This record gives sequence, C-alpha cells and structure tokens, in this order.
Amino acid sequence: MDGEELQGRARDRAEELPGAGLEHPFGPGWEVYKVRDRVFMLLTDVTGEPIVILKTDPEDGKALREQYDAITPGYHMNKKHWITVRPSGGLPTPLIDDLVTDSYLLVVANLPRAKRPVDPATFGQASG
Repeated sequence: MDGEELQGRARDRAEELPGAGLEHPFGPGWEVYKVRDRVFMLLTDVTGEPIVILKTDPEDGKALREQYDAITPGYHMNKKHWITVRPSGGLPTPLIDDLVTDSYLLVVANLPRAKRPVDPATFGQASG
C-alpha cells in the first residue's frame, strides 16, 4: 500500500464515522479529522512521505510498534498516546480501518456523554 492509498483508506474510514469532520487548522499541509472539536486523526506528508497519525491506547500502541515496522510513535504528538502509520510495511487494509475507528472511539469515550455522537462501548457491534 503506497502513501496515497494509505491516506485515502484512512480518509474514507474517517468520513464514515458519525460526527467526524475535516479541518485545516495547521495550514494546507495537514488534514485534521475531529469529532466534537477533538482531534482523532491527522494526515500529512511534511515528513517527506504521506503518513497517518492516530490516537491509540498506550498498550495497543506498544504492541503495534513491536509487530509492524510501518507503525512508529506519533509524529509531533504524545508518543505514549499517538502512533504514526507509514505506507511501507505491507499493513493489512482492515487494520487501517480498525486503527482509525479505535482512535475515533478513544476520543469519543473522553467526551461528555451528552456530546457523544455514538456509544463507544457498542459502536460497530451488530444488534440483534
């Protein structure tokens, strides 16, 4: 998966999430996806390659960095709570969707209950 495919996949997934929106607060080189004014994903190529920066659970982030060369600590973010996904390393496409969704849900879970566009405990689970 090249950088444009990586960012395109992440962008497509983010746009499916309730309440998610795109902003450009850091200028034209950055796409910032927020839910209720809280950042959950950043896309940029200021590092020389297209990358995706996502919020993660610290333990999950550690495991992901150990498992995949393409996942490193968050670029210009808190290294404990954010990861950078690079286009190299043959990441499975469903993993990109999962990482974007997990980042979104971590942010939603920290919102006041009345502002949550979805219930993070049940989002994405089949009902019935």
